[in-house]
Amino acid sequence: MSIALIRTALLYGLLILSVRLMGKRQVAEMEPAEFVVTMLLANLASVPMQDNGLPLISGVVPIFTVLGLELILAVLSMKVLPLRRMLCGVPTLLIREGIIDQRALSVSRVSLDELEQKLREKDVFDYTQVAFAILETDGELTVLPYPQYQGASKGDLGVKLSPAGLYYNVVADGVVLQENLHLAGYDEGWLKKELSQRGCRAKDVFLLAVNPQGQTRFVQKTASTGKKSEAGSAGREKR
Repeated sequence: MSIALIRTALLYGLLILSVRLMGKRQVAEMEPAEFVVTMLLANLASVPMQDNGLPLISGVVPIFTVLGLELILAVLSMKVLPLRRMLCGVPTLLIREGIIDQRALSVSRVSLDELEQKLREKDVFDYTQVAFAILETDGELTVLPYPQYQGASKGDLGVKLSPAGLYYNVVADGVVLQENLHLAGYDEGWLKKELSQRGCRAKDVFLLAVNPQGQTRFVQKTASTGKKSEAGSAGREKR
């Protein structure tokens, strides 16, 4: 009995360590690949817990193997965009300027009832009040209402409201995202000019985002420490 308790405690501690090494996401925020790995680790640990006849190493080695593969894929997915999209998927725009994208709903396998429920959870009861609604890769719905529906403060005070603008990441961790560049309404010429004005190349950029109104968000890589520093955000109007 004591041997079974010790084995169970050791494997339990190993699972806790493995989950901690995977990151600080909550279960509801896990990407599909992370959720599968978590379930697999639990199943691998359950076998030696239940069968004292199996050597403890027979449960430890598979757990470390799966964990090692997960950590390697996590690092690679940060650097390789196609791999990240394959493992994690991409956000899906379900509502654009108050219009529901029926094809996006079908591809994402989200019913109209589910969409309305998610909107109500965000205190939105009329989808026509939504400028953009994005289904994130973890299944959460991000909602950007039109400015006049974002609370009473600005509208009631008579403050002039600017149009709602969705920011598109056009450069992420040194990689140019051509699809997002075109969705934002810009081309390679604009990107080259923007980078030239900032005195850097695409591979030196951690994040460059832009909305259709020409406002940008820019973060440059810090070469020395590997950390990222906020290089400022510009609100220049599109020329």
